[in-house]
Amino acid sequence: MPRRAAAHTGRRASVLATLAVTALTATGTPAAAAPAAHPPASPADSRHAMNQAFVRAAGKFDVPRDLLAAVGYGETHLDGHTGRPSQANGYGVMHLASNPASRTLEKAADITGEPLSRLRRDTAANILGGAAVLRSYADRLGLDGDERDDIDAWYPAVAQYSGTTGRPAARYADTVYAFLAQGFAATVPGGERISVAARPVDPVKGTFSATAGRAPITPYPSALWVPADSHNFTVGRTATIDKVIIHVTQGSYAGSIKWFQDPTAEVSAHYVVRSSDGQITQTVRDSDTAFHAKQANASALGVEHEGYIDDPSWFTDTMYRASAALTRALCDKYGIPKDRAHIIGHSEAPGTDHTDPGRYWDWNRYMGFVEGDSSSGSGNSTGGSSSGSGGSSSSSDGLGFASYTLLQSGASGAQVTVVQQLLTTQGYASGAADGNFGAATLSAVKAYQTTRGLPAGGVVGPKTWTALLSAGSTPTLRQGDSGAAVKRLQRSLTAALGTTVDAVGTFGPVTATAVRTYQTRQGLAVTGIVSSNTWAALHAGR
Repeated sequence: MPRRAAAHTGRRASVLATLAVTALTATGTPAAAAPAAHPPASPADSRHAMNQAFVRAAGKFDVPRDLLAAVGYGETHLDGHTGRPSQANGYGVMHLASNPASRTLEKAADITGEPLSRLRRDTAANILGGAAVLRSYADRLGLDGDERDDIDAWYPAVAQYSGTTGRPAARYADTVYAFLAQGFAATVPGGERISVAARPVDPVKGTFSATAGRAPITPYPSALWVPADSHNFTVGRTATIDKVIIHVTQGSYAGSIKWFQDPTAEVSAHYVVRSSDGQITQTVRDSDTAFHAKQANASALGVEHEGYIDDPSWFTDTMYRASAALTRALCDKYGIPKDRAHIIGHSEAPGTDHTDPGRYWDWNRYMGFVEGDSSSGSGNSTGGSSSGSGGSSSSSDGLGFASYTLLQSGASGAQVTVVQQLLTTQGYASGAADGNFGAATLSAVKAYQTTRGLPAGGVVGPKTWTALLSAGSTPTLRQGDSGAAVKRLQRSLTAALGTTVDAVGTFGPVTATAVRTYQTRQGLAVTGIVSSNTWAALHAGR
């Protein structure tokens, strides 16, 4: 991968310092292009239309194709929703926005020459517009041709695409680079498959910080804190808190948080939960009245969930578990009964005209998690699986979880402690096992990934988790066996498959099925017996 020239480092640092204290709605753009001709696609073309659109847009504006796809995936899961706007009035796969705080839709029109109507509804035009906006930010940063070939140099441009500044912008860019580090594949409307391969990433962050402030005086101290604008909530309450209301953002995590910061929005929620890893941001104090459910605002706590009500892929196991843990903590703090009369959807609130969380939200599963049932992840969910955070499984050694979260610098909590313990045990100096993902842990993770031949970006995702959790001896295991090695196998299968295999230490039918599934995915002999070749695949993080 080409690296940035040393001569440009000082210039970019200066630009970044300016960006950190100024609004990110620059008017500098590349020269406007004439609208491209759009001949009717042949049937063969239509099967690859979005892939072709990413390649063409990337080539036209000299933006890395995978970066462009990762930004779109973070914004919309690559679903343009047939031109319907998001909550923040954003459109299409690239979420080109038109609201008082963000005018990327109009910016894209100015650069590409495409009409607004086409940018809203035509996927190829929308992707072209997203590439144009990203390129305009790169030009403002002063990235030259060689630097634009370096995907790591685009971090501040991606942060700017978020439409916000400082820590929220950094977290947005961190998420995009986590997608690049881990890779992803998505099947988009129409059946086309879009994929990005995993690769090592080492983004140039400059003055952007990946660390976010913690929420003040909250029953859920692991939440991040990004306050909503004072026009979007009322200080204090006129009623006792007696319910939690479940919402869906109809937009992205970062976009929703930004929308709550817009003084013209007149909307907010107390918490927002991210789909990919269950990260939670608090935007309004519990003691204040957020604007989220009309007549119920005075007595309710509002919890927004990243995604769209018509797309179940957003409702991951990670999101359900993280949100349920939050709701459980809120109920315990305020004496709210843990039942469906007091934990309700936005559509069930009095006086509402909203339909979220919609028909794909699995209430049985969610309430099971709220009540503390870690097995609720099996069965009826229509959401996608994820390797994210969750409650501890039945393993008593502190290493087993129902799912394993995507961890990166700045993260904290029990799963960071597990990573630190595993790294230390395997000979990598990760610092104190204090649950804080700092510089020592980052260095150890990168060293471990390099040694194992994993993407060495310092992000602990499914591959790194699988390798860490499976490390050790390689005894042959089969149904009926029990002991520590079985428990180690069950933990590593949970990470590798993204579905819970309870780490109980007994090799039963569920574990046998998980082994066969893993062997099938890896192209191994499907025996249900764990021998050296299956262990080797797990040790390699496959």
